[in-house]
Amino acid sequence: MQALTSEFRKGLKILIDGEPFTIVEFQHVKPGKGGAFVRTRVKSLVSGRVLDVTYRSGDKVEVPEVEDRQMQYLYKEGDNFYFMDADNYDQLFISEKALGDAKNYVKEGIVLAVSFYKGDALGVDLPNFVNLKIAKTEPGIKGDTAQNATKPAELESGFTIQVPLFLEEGDVVKIDTRSGQYIERVSR
Repeated sequence: MQALTSEFRKGLKILIDGEPFTIVEFQHVKPGKGGAFVRTRVKSLVSGRVLDVTYRSGDKVEVPEVEDRQMQYLYKEGDNFYFMDADNYDQLFISEKALGDAKNYVKEGIVLAVSFYKGDALGVDLPNFVNLKIAKTEPGIKGDTAQNATKPAELESGFTIQVPLFLEEGDVVKIDTRSGQYIERVSR
């Protein structure tokens, strides 16, 4: 299967020299002289290396046959995160390196799309937002009402983010997985 440069979007998976990459960012450039081109930054789904590649406008690129399967996160052991296929109950692990920043947002029981290429698990596709409980944070000080003041809070996944002063341990917060930022309190 192939894709044209006009079909480029963030997250599109493409093949470069037989290795699957995902598009991190791209920019269509139309100079005054010469033909238009597309500057593309891609990240390897296998090794994690990042490349800057330029394509001429209208070029075709190969799209890898990546299979996404819904899997439930079970637990972490050492540097491996264990997942279970909801259909056939097969279990597999994905290394912390392969998960990348996604490791900050997984919690036991969450169901995610795991990407497979030629039978090997490459990583997970996170939803844009996840709800996580605050596991540890300092209590807010009464009367401290400075605007936009924040404090560090450790989430149940072990990831630390900045949250407003009024949040307490046990609060569930909505996090943007693309930026790692606090969005809102979901519940107490």
